[in-house]
Amino acid sequence: MWLSDGQKVGVGLTSFGTLFMLLGCILLFDGALIALGNILFVAGLPLVIGPRKTFYFFARRNKLRGTFCFLTGILLVFLKYPFFGIIVESIGFLNLFGDFFPVVLSFLRQVPILGTFLSLPVVRQLTDRIAGVRQSPV
Repeated sequence: MWLSDGQKVGVGLTSFGTLFMLLGCILLFDGALIALGNILFVAGLPLVIGPRKTFYFFARRNKLRGTFCFLTGILLVFLKYPFFGIIVESIGFLNLFGDFFPVVLSFLRQVPILGTFLSLPVVRQLTDRIAGVRQSPV
């Protein structure tokens, strides 16, 4: 599957947004970095999956609580409460994107060095439990 130029820009914006949010948390909840990361992440998502699909994703009935928490967290960061904003935003992020964790985990298990570590029996059980991976009884 090839990405269009707009989607490539969206992946870049989303990736840099995630990086800036992570750096903002590492640097003792630097509000400016977290706010910049939020702007880049929110701007990149519609470019990756399209504006209509983004709206329908956030407006689904079962995702409304996650959307509310995510947007409230962004608002708290903009209002100079980055610590509380990240906590609320993380709750919303988990509610919104928690369904993708098993897919991400299976992808990470294919990465050469990281996959070996994630496939260790103890680590595999822990990550499967966290990601909610279901195993068939057969």
